[in-house]
Amino acid sequence: MAKLPPPDTKRWVASRKAAVVTAVHDGRITMEAALNRYQLTKEELVCWQRVFGSHGTRGLRATFVQQYREPQRCRTRGSDPPDCAGLDPSPPGVGGSA
Repeated sequence: MAKLPPPDTKRWVASRKAAVVTAVHDGRITMEAALNRYQLTKEELVCWQRVFGSHGTRGLRATFVQQYREPQRCRTRGSDPPDCAGLDPSPPGVGGSA
């Protein structure tokens, strides 16, 4: 069982993101509790879930995401990787009802 990152985490490396996604998926922490504990938006966590579901921990790396961004979106702060466009609150295969 992966250890959850501390609540005051500011630097989100791929392994920490994966630990939170896995904990939510396994029911060790609710989505709401994770959002509150880490001061994340629902969109951020759902994005992590989608990317983790399609690409694993490697997909959560910032350098991995940058490879898949459209060139004009690379300059826009806060742009999402293609896997996160049109977020659905219940991503297939990860929590919720698919």
